[in-house]
Parts: sequence; C-alpha cells; structure tokens
Amino acid sequence: MNRLVVRLVISHLLVAVVAALATFLVVRQLAPALFDASLRVGQGGGLGQGSGAQGTAGGAGMVLRQQFGDAVDRALAVGAVVGALAAALVGALAAYRLIRPLDALRAATRAMAQGTYAVPLPTPRTTELAELTDDVKLLGQQLGETETQRVRLLGEVAHEMRTPLTVIDGTVEAMIDGILPLEPDQLAVVSDEVRRLRRLSDDLSALSRTDEGRLSLVLADVDLREVVSRAAGRLRAQAEDAGLDFEIDCGDANVPVRVDAERIGQVVTNLVGNAVRATPDGGRVRVRCGRSESAGRHGAASAVIIVEDTGEGLAGADLTRIFERFYRVPGRRAPEHETGSGIGLTIARGIVAAHGGQLTATSAGPGQGATFTVTLPLARPGESHDRSDVTGLASAEVHNPGGRR
Repeated sequence: MNRLVVRLVISHLLVAVVAALATFLVVRQLAPALFDASLRVGQGGGLGQGSGAQGTAGGAGMVLRQQFGDAVDRALAVGAVVGALAAALVGALAAYRLIRPLDALRAATRAMAQGTYAVPLPTPRTTELAELTDDVKLLGQQLGETETQRVRLLGEVAHEMRTPLTVIDGTVEAMIDGILPLEPDQLAVVSDEVRRLRRLSDDLSALSRTDEGRLSLVLADVDLREVVSRAAGRLRAQAEDAGLDFEIDCGDANVPVRVDAERIGQVVTNLVGNAVRATPDGGRVRVRCGRSESAGRHGAASAVIIVEDTGEGLAGADLTRIFERFYRVPGRRAPEHETGSGIGLTIARGIVAAHGGQLTATSAGPGQGATFTVTLPLARPGESHDRSDVTGLASAEVHNPGGRR
C-alpha cells in the first residue's frame, strides 16, 4: 500500500467507484420519477375511458416501470464495471509514466552516493519531474566539482609539503653523515623550512575556518586609513629593494569602519605582497583607500581599498580563478625563495566576506597590470563603540604575504 504505483491505481479506482455510485444514485432516483411523469402525460390523452381501462393501464404502467428500473440498474452495473477497468488501466499507465523517471532518479542518486557523479538522466515531460531532474543533475555536477577540488587540494598540499620536507631531510641527513657541519647556518635552513611548514598549516587551518564561516573576528571602530597605511608600510622596504615606485595614498578624510584591524591588515599585506612580486623592476605599486559614494553591497556608500600594480596582469579567465585555493596563473614569474602557500587570496576573500564586504580583481590583460579592490561597509553613525569578540577559533593569527596569484 505504500508503493506509489499501488496508490495511483487505487486512487483512480476510487475516483471511478465514487463517480459510478453518484451516477447510480442520481439515475436511480430520477429515472422512475421521470418515467412516471412521461406515463401520465401519455395517459392524459385517454381521459373519459372507463375505470377498468384505467386500472388495466395502471397495472401495465407499474410492470413497465419495474422493467425500466431493472434495465437501468443492469446498464449502470455494466457501466460501473467498465469504468473501473478503464480507470485501473489509465491509473496503471499513469503510474508507469511517473515511476519510470523516478526510478531513473533513484538510480542516479545511488550512483552519486557511490562516487559516480556524471550520471545521464532523460528529461521527463512533466514540468515538476523535469525540474527535479535538473536539480539532481546540478547536484551531481556540484558534487563532482567538489570531489575534484578535494582531490586536487590533497595533491597540492602534498606538493607544497614535499619541498620543505625534502630540504629538511636532505640537510639533516647530510649533517648526520658529516657532509655538512652542524653550524647555525645549516640549522637556519632547517628552521626556515619548518617555519614554512608551520605557515602552510596555519593557512590551511584559516582556510578551513573561512570556508565554514567560523572565522574569528574582534571588531572595533577604527579609521581604515591607519590600518591600510600601517599594513602597506611594512612592505615599503621590500618594494623599494625590488626597484619599484611604491605609493600609499589614503587621503585626508576619515574613513570609519567597524572591522578586525589585524584581519584587514592581513588582507592588505597579502594584496600588496602579491603586487610587489608580480611587478618587475621599474614598475609601480599604488595603494589607496577612502570612501566610495557609489552604492555598495548594502545599497549605501562604502569604504574601499585599492591595490594597483603595473606588473604581469591577468587574463580574463584568471580574474575569478585566482581566488581558488592553490591556483597558479600560467606563465607567472617565480620569485626566488618563494614561500607562499598559494591560498593567500582565498583566505583574503573569506576575511573580507566575513566583514560583509567584497574582494574583486580587474586587469586589462597580461602585461597590463592588475587592480584588486576591497569594498567594506562604512561604520553607521551612532553604532556601538564597544569591541565585539566573535570567538570559537584558535587565537593564532595567519600571516601570509606570500599567497600566490
């Protein structure tokens, strides 16, 4: 009784039975009365005849009336049986047409549960079933993409760990064999690689928390100019050593925002570090911040941070993919002693999103430089100035100026 096909057939049978009973009752009540009325009309033409004739005619009418009722009953019974059979047949056909795509959907979901996500599915003609089929197809596609990203992530994490582990293993083994002396310079190499592994571990932890929406934020009312100037200023020496024209322009107007200053500083450090590495000697890196009068994400004026460079630039296909974890732009310059984990931009976008903002990238094309824009909501007038601590995470801060484009 719980199977859909049985329920459909029974529902059609019940409809047919109810219709037959209603028809039977109506016809059984109305047919004799209508028949009597027709007899009276017919007898009206014989007025003036004797009472005996009338009695004979009345008896004949009663017999005829009974015969007529019996005929109607038999006809209705046959009609009810034929109707029920037809309803059962139609119900079975309807159930088959409905169950067949549902069976295909069930087989597809079972295949997806076993790891096969690209399952071909025919599109039913029924609108609701067609929409359900499209949803299942989309689910399979997204599950497949998620699995692909998971496998790629594992491979890339293993790749990122392989180089420092190889250096550590080779250096330690050489010192054990006496090939390298046990001196501070050699131990410093091991220490650098250990810090690189720790940085990768911290970045992966921060990435996981960002993806899960559990990023720790300690909010406070600050002037965005101070946050940007302090974070970008720490990289001024690195930019000048690379022969770049480095400029920080935050204007004179106060830019009040309610943010986690350390987290936003981490974003700025990441973006400026990327710009410095992507720009060759003689190029320019410019960092700006201020108010934007255009409607932001919340339909009001917003605060913006803009990091521009005249470096490698980005192709159109790379403008969104650079925010994917471990994505590397084809043909990218590989600076010496590259120590980035490759997920800095992914973390930066998650931090900005946790503040209710957006991080976007634009570029005129390869070799034309790139511009990264951070949009944050301005602090509302009269908003509380108390610090708001969103806890639940480790307190260790993630410093990743080496995130790759």
